[in-house]
Amino acid sequence: MDNRQALGSWLSGPRAAMEDAGADFGYRGEQLGLPEHGPGSLARPGRRLGALAVDWGLCLLIAYSLITDGYTPSTSNWTLLVFLVTSLLTVGTVGFTPGKRLFGVRVVSADTGTVSPLRSALRSMLLCLAIPALIWDRDGRGLHDRLARTVEVRI
Repeated sequence: MDNRQALGSWLSGPRAAMEDAGADFGYRGEQLGLPEHGPGSLARPGRRLGALAVDWGLCLLIAYSLITDGYTPSTSNWTLLVFLVTSLLTVGTVGFTPGKRLFGVRVVSADTGTVSPLRSALRSMLLCLAIPALIWDRDGRGLHDRLARTVEVRI
């Protein structure tokens, strides 16, 4: 192996290097029994981040206008609390937040297909910590989804 190939495989990441060596990882969500495309397939990161941005914006608007009456240093803390409550109430009952519904994403259990309120609470609290959401597995699920045994799918 020449130095350029070694450097290129390092820059591409371990998955690309393994695929070049002949390993077949399949598509994202295959291990979970999800289809590759269409409804019920794993939601892509763009949809999930868009939904998160909409939800955060709505929660910021609520905290800014109804709770803190303008922008103060505590507005961010109130926004996080409103986000947690919104996520607990909506994901635990209907399976999606307003932003997720807008982007066509739903949270389901990897085992049963419906999310229990307890799993929703665990997922929401871990999501508010932010660090678990930044650690992904090869299917693209965050650590908060893995620990709560949930997955975000397309509607």
